[in-house]
Amino acid sequence: MSRIAICLLLLALTGSPAAARGTGDLGLFIERASSSAQIIETSTNTSIGRVSELGDLSHASVVYSRDTRYAYVFGRDGGLSKIDILNAEISARILQSGNSIGGAISQDGRLVAVSNYEPGGVKVFDADTLALIADIPATFGDNRQRSKVIGLVDAPEHKFVFSLWDGDEIWVLDMSNPSSPQIEKFRDIGRNPYDALITSDGRYYLAGLFGEDGMAMLDLWNLESGVTRILPNYGKGEQKLPVYKMPHLEGWAVAGDFAFVPAVGHHEVLVINMRNWKEAGRIKVHGQPIFVMARPDGRQVWVNFALPDNDTIQVIDTQTLAVIRKLKPGKGVLHMEFEPRGEEVWLSVRDENRVEVYDTRTFERKTSLPATKPSGIFFTARAHRIGL
Repeated sequence: MSRIAICLLLLALTGSPAAARGTGDLGLFIERASSSAQIIETSTNTSIGRVSELGDLSHASVVYSRDTRYAYVFGRDGGLSKIDILNAEISARILQSGNSIGGAISQDGRLVAVSNYEPGGVKVFDADTLALIADIPATFGDNRQRSKVIGLVDAPEHKFVFSLWDGDEIWVLDMSNPSSPQIEKFRDIGRNPYDALITSDGRYYLAGLFGEDGMAMLDLWNLESGVTRILPNYGKGEQKLPVYKMPHLEGWAVAGDFAFVPAVGHHEVLVINMRNWKEAGRIKVHGQPIFVMARPDGRQVWVNFALPDNDTIQVIDTQTLAVIRKLKPGKGVLHMEFEPRGEEVWLSVRDENRVEVYDTRTFERKTSLPATKPSGIFFTARAHRIGL
């Protein structure tokens, strides 16, 4: 059969030329001011489509189906939108709460979970239809008060893990049997967990604490050991420094045996020895870090900052722990995303209405795309990584 005949057969079977295209080099970025998202291609560094009417995207995040055909967008207004990125259209959309702050997709790709501020809790949906599967209220204390939920991540063995900001707890939600969810609760983990991360092997869940110094760590391989407090000097300290924007721990970086995380309220990046979970050093940087992200090979760490320094990017060499480059992409650099093999990095420059692409070897700007108040950037490679 000729190549043309094969193409015609594919079109006949699928009904759409878009279905014959791969998705491995695709992604999207959020346009927060226009309730839209642009679909982008990393092979040619171009925008290939836009999807609108996605609701309040002021703190939006995205996960992907395991076949990377669909993107699930979590809006701040409680909206959950399923986008067909090949056809640039909304496949399904629901308003599932009053105020939400992100979500995750299960290990097998069949369930999508959303963490909610209002009312506090987690809701789990069927990834195909967005039908509600489970509603988990985040209640705590004798008065059964509701807590805001933050730090929701997927974990192996069909689990989700999240923290209760008001309740000072970490919960492990087992969805192995979707009709009968099981919850294991860990109480008194420290005051006001504000964000969390999970290691790439899915073993350790770490929650940063806003109400006191330190982090809470849960070993998911040994839940019977409970929560361990680590890094007692991580935080604002006795001086109670102002925090202009909360650091994002999900943007943490790993290089070899070391992890790099933004220090709360300080102009520093904290270096953690992952063999013993102790502080191994601090790197002075330009401002208060927001995202600290590693190039996929671990050779570099890129850092962006809160106001008034959010026009700057610094690059850290992970061998020397030295800042090797300072870039000025423009005002309002909100988010960074490395291409899957790390040769380029995409930056959203919100206040100048563009997304920029930089070469990570030469630090040269490769291209610039117009955008309406861009924020989060998410590539489909995330579909195959734990916790993203």
